[in-house]
Amino acid sequence: MNFGGGSAVGNAHKNKISYVLVFLAILLATVWPLAVQADQGAEEAEKDYLIGVGDVLEVQVWQEPDLSRTVTVRLDGKISLPLAGDVQAAGRTTGALDQFLEEKIADLVTEPAVSVMLVENRSRRYYVVGQVGQPGEFPIEFPLTILQAIARSGGFQEWAKREEIKIIRRQGGKEEFLSFDYDGFTKGKNLEQNVLIVPGDTIIVP
Repeated sequence: MNFGGGSAVGNAHKNKISYVLVFLAILLATVWPLAVQADQGAEEAEKDYLIGVGDVLEVQVWQEPDLSRTVTVRLDGKISLPLAGDVQAAGRTTGALDQFLEEKIADLVTEPAVSVMLVENRSRRYYVVGQVGQPGEFPIEFPLTILQAIARSGGFQEWAKREEIKIIRRQGGKEEFLSFDYDGFTKGKNLEQNVLIVPGDTIIVP
């Protein structure tokens, strides 16, 4: 005897599957564009990276494996590549170096397509010493304030003199000392002291 229960259960099951499929479709439509935008943003940021001395770069020439290699930017700011010879890399963005190398070897390679990627950031670094959890050398991968740099190094140790922090910065061939009073900053005082870190800065936490 069939009272229609099987049909009702079947319809409910189908409806549940439909709801799940609709939910997945909406989720995919929402998340996928965000993922694409994130990838595009990361790619654009890498193309805008300003190359410096010591950086490790991977230079790839499409369909030319003999011309592709990993190189380190020398102290004179240059890299050496087959056909291109010595090329000034420091001071150029990775995107600009792409274009320059393509033009450099255009007479020797048919329609060259060059891609320059940052393998290791060795030029844009700062240092934290003294009474912090993890003193050492850190890369500058994004805009970073003094407060963020200290947090990145593990924060203060118990006996740190947080109101006497110094930043040694070299500008124009001279060293200058900046002050940062953490205790005052957290109370809303001297907010301008929380400046952005620049390559080569040394933060001293006594």
